[in-house]
Amino acid sequence: MSSGYGDGRLSGGGSQENSGSLGVIAAVLILTFFTFSLRLFQLQIVDGAQLRSRSEQNFVRTVRLEAPRGDIVDREGRILASTRPAYRVQIIPNELHRGDRTFRALSQILGEAPGEISKRVGHPTGRRRFQPVVLRGDLGYERFAQVESHRYALPGVVTNIGPRRHYVEDDLAAHLLGTIGEVGTRQLALPQFSDYIAGEIVGQFGLEAELEAHLRGHAGGRNLVVDVAGREIELLDEIKPIPGGRVVLTLDLDLQRVAEEAFRSSDPEVPDHMGALVAIDPSNGEILALVSLPSYDPNSFAGGIDSKTWDQLISDPWKPLRNRAVSGEYSPGSTYKAVIAAAGLAEEEITQEEEIFCPGYYRMGRRVYRCWKRGGHGDVAMEQALKESCDVYFYNLGVRLGIDRMAHYAKGFGFGRATGINLAAEKAGLIPTMEWKRRVKGEEWIKGETVSAAIGQGYNLVTPIQLAVAYAAIANGGRVLRPQLVKRFETWDREVLKIMIPEERSRVPVSREIIEVVRDALIAVVEGERGTGGRARVPGIIVAGKSGTTQVVSLDLVKNLEPEEIPIGYRDHALFVAFAPAMEPEIVVVALVEHAGKGGGTVAAPIVQKVLARYFEKHPREPAPEPTQVVLVQERLQGHPQGHAQEGRQ
Repeated sequence: MSSGYGDGRLSGGGSQENSGSLGVIAAVLILTFFTFSLRLFQLQIVDGAQLRSRSEQNFVRTVRLEAPRGDIVDREGRILASTRPAYRVQIIPNELHRGDRTFRALSQILGEAPGEISKRVGHPTGRRRFQPVVLRGDLGYERFAQVESHRYALPGVVTNIGPRRHYVEDDLAAHLLGTIGEVGTRQLALPQFSDYIAGEIVGQFGLEAELEAHLRGHAGGRNLVVDVAGREIELLDEIKPIPGGRVVLTLDLDLQRVAEEAFRSSDPEVPDHMGALVAIDPSNGEILALVSLPSYDPNSFAGGIDSKTWDQLISDPWKPLRNRAVSGEYSPGSTYKAVIAAAGLAEEEITQEEEIFCPGYYRMGRRVYRCWKRGGHGDVAMEQALKESCDVYFYNLGVRLGIDRMAHYAKGFGFGRATGINLAAEKAGLIPTMEWKRRVKGEEWIKGETVSAAIGQGYNLVTPIQLAVAYAAIANGGRVLRPQLVKRFETWDREVLKIMIPEERSRVPVSREIIEVVRDALIAVVEGERGTGGRARVPGIIVAGKSGTTQVVSLDLVKNLEPEEIPIGYRDHALFVAFAPAMEPEIVVVALVEHAGKGGGTVAAPIVQKVLARYFEKHPREPAPEPTQVVLVQERLQGHPQGHAQEGRQ
């Protein structure tokens, strides 16, 4: 009994104990199941999208393959802008495992503080975390190899070799070729950039911008299998990029080189000249050279310009980024007199033979206007007035014409409006009229202002490219042409797509006979005795031209100063424009030297001469002088050597 009682008591106690253990186990199982369920919910629902995307990215990586921009070459096929390979280092934020360790490793190779690298990578979200952040767009080969050798330990770091714009001649023709850079946020909002992506390279200025659609090309792509460390394992497929089209310019690299070199000083103590030069074919408007100085190296922009270089460029008081050839507005000075002479003949306010006496000054009311030649020129007719650049002759002629008639003819030669050259930021200049002053200044025109306007001063403003077009019209018999920079467009493998044809925009409002009178006088400027353009002579070639000098400040500011004491910014500009051969012109050259401090015949004419000499060295021709030219050549050979020119403001 006792035993049975005892077994029964013992049996009843064991059952309660087992029941408690099962409860604990059940609770643990339930808790475990709940924990797993909670984790599964987090993985599937909360973090599901991110983890799924990360898993896919860790498996397949899509790489954009940029298209090389098309080559830009000169008229003889010599490369001005091309593409070269560049070694790049990038980071894909989404693939970074331990960013701090990766940044420290990269900092030792790239020479950049880890914090700076981290700042550049940032913490992008959404699709941006899959987009590569460029750390170096053009790394040297040795450093690139160092990064490449450590990539196995640097998840998220990507290296590749991509195209990079290269300007073969450095700063040569920089303002013409322009610059490139990453497409901006504002640009991306414009319809013409609808198929661009952030970070893509686009032409920003100059021909790079104007010809963007042709130069750009089409990007390709590549799908790669990568491991969890970001290492490429397999190429799945690839679409190769299509390079941009080739552009053949009208530019002559030889003339461009000579023109830019002509502004350089041979004396290391003397700074180089600043200014602009335009050389144009008067038969079709093709630009042969286009210079703006000081210049800059467009290669600085190719991979994203650094802040130091950019600050230097925009803080430079001489504004090296400005294209002086098309957006620099200057008083034309005495180069304007050829237009006033044509206007006077067309309006029959003067004849070719009529003489006007120059005592060295012109008096209007209480004001006296001086001729550059203090002693005066005496009696002068039109040819001598142009040849010796007599101011008093043109003061009188300008007053006879009046400002509005002068403006009519000036506009007829293409002044006061953009020439239509294919470059942005071209300025229209200014040709004043009575109505203009009333509308803009709220004042009536003063007759004395006509006196200044007649010699290209006062409100008159022109650009060097406008001067080239106007004198091209004199050279070609009266056609005002649109300046042309592109000869033809080709595919990247040189299939011709389009050949540009010359465009005549208008005709000058004077007869061919009047143009010939002006042309003969311009020949005398260069080839005749006491002409102001003797320094532009080219052996064996008859040259026509005109000098000009323009004040940039009131004479009162500098009247008590010696020439060397005048601040550079107060010194006169010097101009010279010429065409040759005078009877069958093939080239027109305009040179403008800012703050030269001397006359156009002294400073600008030698620059023009060098360009003309190089042109005719490349294009030799047998001299075939007309009767008038024979006399001039004989005159020169009889004791008026080259360089025997009048010294003075004109």
